[in-house]
Amino acid sequence: MASAAPSSSSSQPGAQTPSVPPGMDRALTGHNVPEKFLSVAYLTGAFPLIASRADPRVSYTIYVPPDHYHPTPDSTRKKLPLFVDIHGTDRTISPVFREDEHRAFARNTPCSILAPVFPAGLDDPNDVDSYKILRSKSLRSDQVFLSILDEVAYRWPGVETNKIFMAGFSGGGQFAHRFLYLYPERIAGISIGAPGQVTFLNEDEAWPHGIANVQGLFDRTVRRDLIREVPIQLLIGGKDTEAPNQEFWEWVQENTGGSVPRNESRMELMQKLRVSWAEDGIQAEIRVVPGVGHNGSASAMLQAVYNHMGGLMQSAN
Repeated sequence: MASAAPSSSSSQPGAQTPSVPPGMDRALTGHNVPEKFLSVAYLTGAFPLIASRADPRVSYTIYVPPDHYHPTPDSTRKKLPLFVDIHGTDRTISPVFREDEHRAFARNTPCSILAPVFPAGLDDPNDVDSYKILRSKSLRSDQVFLSILDEVAYRWPGVETNKIFMAGFSGGGQFAHRFLYLYPERIAGISIGAPGQVTFLNEDEAWPHGIANVQGLFDRTVRRDLIREVPIQLLIGGKDTEAPNQEFWEWVQENTGGSVPRNESRMELMQKLRVSWAEDGIQAEIRVVPGVGHNGSASAMLQAVYNHMGGLMQSAN
Protein backbone atom coordinates (compact mmCIF):
# COMPACT_ATOMS: atom_id res chain seq x y z
CA MET A 1 0.00 0.00 0.00
CA ALA A 2 1.23 3.49 -0.77
CA SER A 3 2.64 5.37 2.18
CA ALA A 4 2.58 8.90 0.79
CA ALA A 5 0.48 11.33 2.76
CA PRO A 6 -2.88 11.90 1.08
CA SER A 7 -4.16 15.32 0.23
CA SER A 8 -5.81 17.12 3.11
CA SER A 9 -8.82 17.93 0.93
CA SER A 10 -11.42 15.24 0.40
CA SER A 11 -11.67 13.62 -3.02
CA GLN A 12 -15.30 12.66 -2.36
CA PRO A 13 -17.88 15.41 -3.01
CA GLY A 14 -19.70 16.44 0.14
CA ALA A 15 -17.60 14.21 2.41
CA GLN A 16 -16.85 15.48 5.89
CA THR A 17 -13.68 14.13 7.44
CA PRO A 18 -14.11 13.08 11.09
CA SER A 19 -11.53 13.69 13.79
CA VAL A 20 -8.28 11.85 13.15
CA PRO A 21 -7.49 8.96 15.53
CA PRO A 22 -3.93 8.95 16.93
CA GLY A 23 -1.41 7.78 14.36
CA MET A 24 -3.89 7.89 11.45
CA ASP A 25 -3.08 11.34 10.03
CA ARG A 26 -1.37 9.88 6.94
CA ALA A 27 -3.83 7.03 6.38
CA LEU A 28 -5.43 6.35 3.03
CA THR A 29 -9.18 6.49 3.61
CA GLY A 30 -12.51 6.67 1.85
CA HIS A 31 -12.29 10.43 2.33
CA ASN A 32 -9.11 10.97 0.33
CA VAL A 33 -8.93 8.09 -2.15
CA PRO A 34 -11.03 8.39 -5.34
CA GLU A 35 -13.71 5.72 -5.50
CA LYS A 36 -12.18 4.10 -8.59
CA PHE A 37 -9.00 3.36 -6.58
CA LEU A 38 -10.61 1.91 -3.46
CA SER A 39 -9.77 -1.70 -4.30
CA VAL A 40 -6.17 -0.82 -5.25
CA ALA A 41 -5.76 0.84 -1.83
CA TYR A 42 -7.27 -2.25 -0.14
CA LEU A 43 -10.23 -0.15 1.03
CA THR A 44 -12.63 -2.66 -0.50
CA GLY A 45 -12.22 -6.41 -0.45
CA ALA A 46 -9.89 -7.89 2.16
CA PHE A 47 -7.65 -5.48 4.06
CA PRO A 48 -4.24 -6.86 5.13
CA LEU A 49 -3.79 -7.78 8.78
CA ILE A 50 -2.65 -4.48 10.28
CA ALA A 51 -1.41 -3.31 13.68
CA SER A 52 -3.67 -1.16 15.80
CA ARG A 53 -2.29 2.35 16.15
CA ALA A 54 -3.36 2.40 19.80
CA ASP A 55 -1.50 -0.82 20.68
CA PRO A 56 0.61 -2.37 17.88
CA ARG A 57 0.61 -5.71 19.71
CA VAL A 58 -3.02 -6.05 18.64
CA SER A 59 -3.90 -6.30 14.96
CA TYR A 60 -7.04 -6.60 12.87
CA THR A 61 -8.35 -7.28 9.41
CA ILE A 62 -11.56 -6.17 7.77
CA TYR A 63 -13.50 -7.36 4.74
CA VAL A 64 -15.54 -4.76 2.86
CA PRO A 65 -17.72 -6.16 0.03
CA PRO A 66 -16.81 -4.05 -3.03
CA ASP A 67 -20.25 -4.08 -4.66
CA HIS A 68 -22.02 -2.76 -1.56
CA TYR A 69 -19.64 -0.16 -0.11
CA HIS A 70 -20.32 3.56 -0.48
CA PRO A 71 -17.54 5.79 0.87
CA THR A 72 -19.94 8.75 1.04
CA PRO A 73 -23.17 7.36 2.52
CA ASP A 74 -26.29 9.50 2.40
CA SER A 75 -30.05 9.12 2.74
CA THR A 76 -30.18 6.73 -0.23
CA ARG A 77 -26.84 4.96 0.35
CA LYS A 78 -26.63 3.78 3.94
CA LYS A 79 -23.56 2.75 5.83
CA LEU A 80 -22.72 -0.94 5.86
CA PRO A 81 -23.40 -2.71 9.17
CA LEU A 82 -20.28 -4.01 10.90
CA PHE A 83 -20.09 -7.63 12.05
CA VAL A 84 -17.25 -8.18 14.53
CA ASP A 85 -15.87 -11.70 14.93
CA ILE A 86 -13.94 -12.19 18.19
CA HIS A 87 -11.56 -15.14 18.01
CA GLY A 88 -11.20 -17.90 20.58
CA THR A 89 -8.14 -19.02 22.51
CA ASP A 90 -6.54 -20.50 19.38
CA ARG A 91 -6.67 -17.07 17.65
CA THR A 92 -8.21 -18.55 14.50
CA ILE A 93 -9.71 -15.95 12.16
CA SER A 94 -9.76 -18.17 9.07
CA PRO A 95 -13.52 -17.80 8.32
CA VAL A 96 -12.80 -14.15 7.42
CA PHE A 97 -10.51 -15.32 4.62
CA ARG A 98 -12.79 -17.99 3.16
CA GLU A 99 -15.02 -17.15 0.22
CA ASP A 100 -17.75 -19.59 1.28
CA GLU A 101 -18.03 -18.41 4.89
CA HIS A 102 -17.75 -14.89 6.30
CA ARG A 103 -17.11 -13.24 2.93
CA ALA A 104 -20.18 -14.83 1.37
CA PHE A 105 -22.23 -13.68 4.36
CA ALA A 106 -20.82 -10.16 3.98
CA ARG A 107 -21.77 -9.99 0.31
CA ASN A 108 -25.22 -11.52 0.72
CA THR A 109 -26.35 -9.53 3.77
CA PRO A 110 -24.56 -7.07 3.01
CA CYS A 111 -22.18 -6.01 5.78
CA SER A 112 -18.51 -5.53 6.57
CA ILE A 113 -16.62 -7.97 8.79
CA LEU A 114 -13.96 -6.98 11.32
CA ALA A 115 -11.69 -9.50 13.05
CA PRO A 116 -9.30 -8.23 15.73
CA VAL A 117 -6.39 -10.43 16.84
CA PHE A 118 -5.23 -10.28 20.46
CA PRO A 119 -1.93 -12.20 20.68
CA ALA A 120 -1.06 -14.69 23.38
CA GLY A 121 1.87 -14.21 25.72
CA LEU A 122 1.28 -10.57 26.63
CA ASP A 123 1.12 -10.87 30.43
CA ASP A 124 3.55 -13.80 30.70
CA PRO A 125 4.86 -16.69 28.57
CA ASN A 126 1.79 -18.81 29.34
CA ASP A 127 -0.84 -16.11 28.90
CA VAL A 128 -3.62 -17.11 26.51
CA ASP A 129 -6.52 -15.48 28.35
CA SER A 130 -5.73 -11.82 29.04
CA TYR A 131 -7.94 -10.39 26.28
CA LYS A 132 -11.00 -12.32 27.50
CA ILE A 133 -11.37 -10.45 30.79
CA LEU A 134 -10.95 -6.96 29.19
CA ARG A 135 -8.39 -5.82 31.74
CA SER A 136 -5.17 -7.63 32.68
CA LYS A 137 -1.67 -6.72 33.87
CA SER A 138 -0.58 -5.42 30.47
CA LEU A 139 -3.71 -5.12 28.33
CA ARG A 140 -6.98 -3.24 28.25
CA SER A 141 -8.54 -5.20 25.42
CA ASP A 142 -11.78 -3.23 25.67
CA GLN A 143 -10.01 0.09 25.11
CA VAL A 144 -7.83 -1.24 22.30
CA PHE A 145 -10.92 -2.62 20.57
CA LEU A 146 -12.73 0.71 20.90
CA SER A 147 -9.68 2.40 19.37
CA ILE A 148 -9.81 -0.06 16.47
CA LEU A 149 -13.44 0.93 15.91
CA ASP A 150 -12.30 4.56 15.76
CA GLU A 151 -9.68 3.64 13.16
CA VAL A 152 -12.26 1.77 11.10
CA ALA A 153 -14.69 4.70 11.29
CA TYR A 154 -11.99 7.06 10.02
CA ARG A 155 -10.63 4.86 7.24
CA TRP A 156 -14.02 3.52 6.11
CA PRO A 157 -16.63 6.31 6.50
CA GLY A 158 -19.19 4.08 4.80
CA VAL A 159 -19.07 1.48 7.61
CA GLU A 160 -21.29 1.88 10.69
CA THR A 161 -19.21 1.65 13.86
CA ASN A 162 -21.34 3.39 16.49
CA LYS A 163 -23.43 0.25 16.98
CA ILE A 164 -21.97 -3.08 15.95
CA PHE A 165 -22.98 -6.72 15.66
CA MET A 166 -20.61 -8.92 17.67
CA ALA A 167 -20.05 -12.67 17.74
CA GLY A 168 -17.52 -14.63 19.72
CA PHE A 169 -17.05 -18.35 20.28
CA SER A 170 -15.33 -20.02 23.27
CA GLY A 171 -12.74 -17.47 24.43
CA GLY A 172 -14.37 -15.03 22.04
CA GLY A 173 -17.66 -15.64 23.82
CA GLN A 174 -15.97 -14.65 27.07
CA PHE A 175 -14.82 -11.34 25.59
CA ALA A 176 -18.18 -10.76 23.92
CA HIS A 177 -20.45 -11.09 26.96
CA ARG A 178 -18.12 -9.04 29.15
CA PHE A 179 -17.93 -6.32 26.51
CA LEU A 180 -21.73 -6.37 26.40
CA TYR A 181 -21.85 -5.74 30.15
CA LEU A 182 -19.64 -2.66 29.89
CA TYR A 183 -20.66 -1.21 26.52
CA PRO A 184 -24.23 -2.29 25.72
CA GLU A 185 -24.86 1.03 23.96
CA ARG A 186 -22.36 -0.03 21.26
CA ILE A 187 -24.00 -3.41 20.56
CA ALA A 188 -26.86 -3.80 18.06
CA GLY A 189 -26.89 -7.58 18.40
CA ILE A 190 -24.66 -10.28 19.85
CA SER A 191 -23.98 -14.01 19.59
CA ILE A 192 -22.18 -15.54 22.57
CA GLY A 193 -20.82 -18.97 21.74
CA ALA A 194 -19.95 -21.61 24.36
CA PRO A 195 -17.68 -19.71 26.76
CA GLY A 196 -15.74 -21.91 29.19
CA GLN A 197 -15.89 -19.24 31.90
CA VAL A 198 -18.57 -16.61 32.43
CA THR A 199 -19.17 -13.47 34.46
CA PHE A 200 -22.46 -13.37 36.31
CA LEU A 201 -24.19 -10.11 37.18
CA ASN A 202 -23.35 -10.80 40.80
CA GLU A 203 -22.47 -7.76 42.89
CA ASP A 204 -20.96 -9.90 45.65
CA GLU A 205 -18.10 -11.32 43.54
CA ALA A 206 -15.15 -9.48 42.02
CA TRP A 207 -14.42 -9.34 38.29
CA PRO A 208 -14.22 -11.52 36.25
CA HIS A 209 -16.50 -13.87 38.24
CA GLY A 210 -18.89 -11.07 39.20
CA ILE A 211 -19.23 -7.32 38.84
CA ALA A 212 -18.60 -6.05 42.38
CA ASN A 213 -15.54 -3.95 41.43
CA VAL A 214 -16.41 -2.95 37.86
CA GLN A 215 -16.56 0.76 38.68
CA GLY A 216 -13.06 0.73 40.13
CA LEU A 217 -11.55 -1.35 37.32
CA PHE A 218 -13.22 0.22 34.31
CA ASP A 219 -14.69 3.53 35.53
CA ARG A 220 -18.03 2.32 34.22
CA THR A 221 -21.19 0.82 35.65
CA VAL A 222 -23.15 -2.15 34.34
CA ARG A 223 -26.35 -0.80 32.78
CA ARG A 224 -28.84 -3.65 32.97
CA ASP A 225 -31.49 -1.45 31.36
CA LEU A 226 -29.35 -1.08 28.22
CA ILE A 227 -28.36 -4.75 28.16
CA ARG A 228 -32.07 -5.64 28.11
CA GLU A 229 -32.41 -3.80 24.78
CA VAL A 230 -29.78 -5.93 23.00
CA PRO A 231 -30.88 -9.03 21.03
CA ILE A 232 -28.78 -11.85 22.51
CA GLN A 233 -28.10 -15.31 21.12
CA LEU A 234 -26.47 -17.97 23.29
CA LEU A 235 -24.97 -20.57 20.94
CA ILE A 236 -23.57 -24.03 21.68
CA GLY A 237 -23.14 -27.41 20.04
CA GLY A 238 -25.39 -30.20 21.27
CA LYS A 239 -22.37 -32.39 22.07
CA ASP A 240 -20.50 -29.67 23.96
CA THR A 241 -21.29 -31.22 27.34
CA GLU A 242 -17.94 -31.93 29.02
CA ALA A 243 -16.24 -29.70 31.60
CA PRO A 244 -13.42 -28.08 29.61
CA ASN A 245 -9.95 -29.55 30.23
CA GLN A 246 -10.67 -30.34 33.88
CA GLU A 247 -7.88 -32.90 34.27
CA PHE A 248 -5.34 -30.41 32.91
CA TRP A 249 -6.43 -27.68 35.32
CA GLU A 250 -6.15 -30.07 38.24
CA TRP A 251 -2.57 -30.79 37.14
CA VAL A 252 -1.90 -27.04 36.95
CA GLN A 253 -3.20 -26.55 40.48
CA GLU A 254 -1.14 -29.43 41.83
CA ASN A 255 2.10 -28.34 40.16
CA THR A 256 1.88 -24.55 40.12
CA GLY A 257 -0.69 -23.61 42.71
CA GLY A 258 -2.91 -22.05 40.07
CA SER A 259 -6.67 -21.92 40.46
CA VAL A 260 -9.03 -24.44 38.90
CA PRO A 261 -11.94 -23.09 36.84
CA ARG A 262 -15.50 -24.03 37.74
CA ASN A 263 -16.04 -27.74 37.16
CA GLU A 264 -19.03 -27.22 34.89
CA SER A 265 -19.63 -27.92 31.24
CA ARG A 266 -20.17 -25.09 28.82
CA MET A 267 -23.74 -26.29 28.39
CA GLU A 268 -24.33 -26.01 32.14
CA LEU A 269 -22.74 -22.55 32.24
CA MET A 270 -24.85 -21.31 29.33
CA GLN A 271 -28.04 -22.49 30.98
CA LYS A 272 -27.09 -20.93 34.32
CA LEU A 273 -26.17 -17.66 32.62
CA ARG A 274 -29.47 -17.55 30.78
CA VAL A 275 -31.45 -18.19 33.98
CA SER A 276 -29.50 -15.59 35.95
CA TRP A 277 -30.03 -13.01 33.20
CA ALA A 278 -33.75 -13.76 33.13
CA GLU A 279 -33.91 -12.91 36.83
CA ASP A 280 -32.56 -9.48 35.86
CA GLY A 281 -35.07 -9.13 33.02
CA ILE A 282 -32.47 -9.86 30.34
CA GLN A 283 -33.80 -12.17 27.65
CA ALA A 284 -31.56 -14.41 25.55
CA GLU A 285 -32.35 -16.95 22.86
CA ILE A 286 -30.39 -20.17 23.35
CA ARG A 287 -29.53 -22.05 20.18
CA VAL A 288 -28.30 -25.63 20.56
CA VAL A 289 -26.89 -27.01 17.29
CA PRO A 290 -27.41 -30.80 17.13
CA GLY A 291 -24.47 -33.11 16.47
CA VAL A 292 -21.75 -30.50 17.03
CA GLY A 293 -19.18 -30.43 19.81
CA HIS A 294 -16.98 -27.50 20.79
CA ASN A 295 -16.37 -26.29 17.25
CA GLY A 296 -17.27 -22.73 16.34
CA SER A 297 -16.07 -23.21 12.75
CA ALA A 298 -18.55 -26.01 12.01
CA SER A 299 -20.77 -24.95 9.13
CA ALA A 300 -23.95 -25.44 11.17
CA MET A 301 -22.58 -23.20 13.94
CA LEU A 302 -21.58 -20.47 11.49
CA GLN A 303 -24.98 -20.66 9.83
CA ALA A 304 -26.71 -20.21 13.19
CA VAL A 305 -24.70 -17.02 13.73
CA TYR A 306 -25.39 -15.80 10.19
CA ASN A 307 -29.13 -16.40 10.57
CA HIS A 308 -29.21 -14.47 13.85
CA MET A 309 -27.06 -11.57 12.68
CA GLY A 310 -28.43 -11.36 9.16
CA GLY A 311 -31.98 -11.08 10.40
CA LEU A 312 -31.04 -8.33 12.85
CA MET A 313 -29.12 -6.37 10.22
CA GLN A 314 -31.93 -6.54 7.69
CA SER A 315 -34.47 -5.49 10.31
CA ALA A 316 -32.27 -2.52 11.22
CA ASN A 317 -32.25 -1.37 7.61
